[in-house]
Amino acid sequence: MSAPRLNRQLVLEAPDVLSDGAGGFIKGWVPLGIVWANVTSRSGRETAQNGAPVSRMSFRIIVRAAPAGSDKRPAAQQRFREGERIFTIEAVAEHDPEGRYLACFAQEEQVV
Repeated sequence: MSAPRLNRQLVLEAPDVLSDGAGGFIKGWVPLGIVWANVTSRSGRETAQNGAPVSRMSFRIIVRAAPAGSDKRPAAQQRFREGERIFTIEAVAEHDPEGRYLACFAQEEQVV
């Protein structure tokens, strides 16, 4: 198996609860670091959410592996950001038998 071509720079982000300054909390995102990735589209479809059409595209994103428990290792419920694009991670698996790369299965949604 040849090494994947990691040619796109993505920011790995994790969900966090932040103070809203008025005694409450809001959900926010904390950057964990920059990763180089290979992003491949898989399938897409259009659905309706709250009466608005939404384009939903699935992707396989390959990144270098990090040890289990490391904050540099992607996990479900985290996301990748590339500029304004957001890829929500749904699952992560080892991409190769040696465990050098991880395959992250992610979704991107856009209102059309």
